[in-house]
Amino acid sequence: MYTLRYEPVPAAFYQSTRDKLAAQLPAGSLVIVHANDIYPTNADGTLAHHQNANLFYLTGIDQEETVLMMRIGEDGQHEDTLLLRETNEHIVIWEGARLTKEAATALSGIADVRWTDEYNALLAAWVPAAKQVWLERDNHPRRLTYVQTRNERMAAALQASYPDAVLHSIYDTLATMRLVKTEEELVQLREACRITGEGWVETLRQVKPGMGEWEIEGLLSSAYIRRRARKFSFHPIIASGKDTCVLHYITNHKRCEDGDLILFDIGAEYGGYAGDMTRTIPANGKYTPRQKAVYEACLAVHRYAREIMLPGLKKSEYERMVRVRMAAELVKLGLLTQEEVDAAPENPLCVRKYFMHGTSHPLGLDVHDVGPADPVFAENQVWTIEPGIYIPAENIGIRIETDVVIHTDHTEDLIPNAPLDVADIEALMAE
Repeated sequence: MYTLRYEPVPAAFYQSTRDKLAAQLPAGSLVIVHANDIYPTNADGTLAHHQNANLFYLTGIDQEETVLMMRIGEDGQHEDTLLLRETNEHIVIWEGARLTKEAATALSGIADVRWTDEYNALLAAWVPAAKQVWLERDNHPRRLTYVQTRNERMAAALQASYPDAVLHSIYDTLATMRLVKTEEELVQLREACRITGEGWVETLRQVKPGMGEWEIEGLLSSAYIRRRARKFSFHPIIASGKDTCVLHYITNHKRCEDGDLILFDIGAEYGGYAGDMTRTIPANGKYTPRQKAVYEACLAVHRYAREIMLPGLKKSEYERMVRVRMAAELVKLGLLTQEEVDAAPENPLCVRKYFMHGTSHPLGLDVHDVGPADPVFAENQVWTIEPGIYIPAENIGIRIETDVVIHTDHTEDLIPNAPLDVADIEALMAE
């Protein structure tokens, strides 16, 4: 029997995502989505495989060299074919057996499962007959990489072999679908977030001055993996002292000195879904008066943001409202003058000096999950809430982040087991 580290989502979920996709595409379309490559390092080394989120969203298959092909008929009818890497004796000895056709059907709900070596023959049969070919492309606005993905490479090869094929991207369609989570997805996200919070609480009790940031990272990794997480959902940030003001600090190579703050931006991955939280603590267990004042200002903005994150509010308007509230807190802290804020009271961009990133991003199969450019908040969307205040001159960087599900008249905190209040954090560290 094929087993997984996590409890898989029922196959009916993946059937439903394919049904929803097919319903939005014209008859005569052919959909092709490839797995991610396994990327090389040096010599004979490779990175661990990380599945293409859209392929996982449509099939539940977390295996390299997998391909989903969907032929769309009238009225949203569709015929789905799943191609898998075939196991052989060498693979079994060195890497372990891959999915059987029967196991892949059980996970994905796709009855027509074949081996990947049939791919070119299926292209020859189906591409010329298709009115449109829909391919997976990573058009995320924050994607900054020069590495070509397997989907991009296969798209270029398809275009060269079939120059008359009409190619389209399914990115926007799938991004909009993925923004609203189903109950099955919320089960996975709640577990990812539970592990994220529990692992941090366990680790926090062991933090003390003089520890290496890398030691804290090791404690977190152990806490997460013991709870059935596969790995961190992104490179963990364990930033102390001046590096609390570096937004994406990931070297984790310094010792945490007495009097330092330590900023944790961390998350566990469970079943392909990501947790994402940030807490900022005092290395010695006690905030200084200034650290506490900045922390409580950031927490006030955090709680305000959560109050206004309700269905019907546009993301851009939400961010503007948060900036207004942040401006008021920065004035109280003596970081901005009232005159600076009054120069543009409805949209005080002057806060960018101390709060230079957005407040929220969608969360799901990806940490910075996909979605429309400026969506309207709606029920069952999952978002982070993470305001920050960064004062490099004082070696103070505070960020406070949790993950929430939007409901009709409130948000549900997915990480309630990780304290937010100063008194609770100090009490936990004193245990």
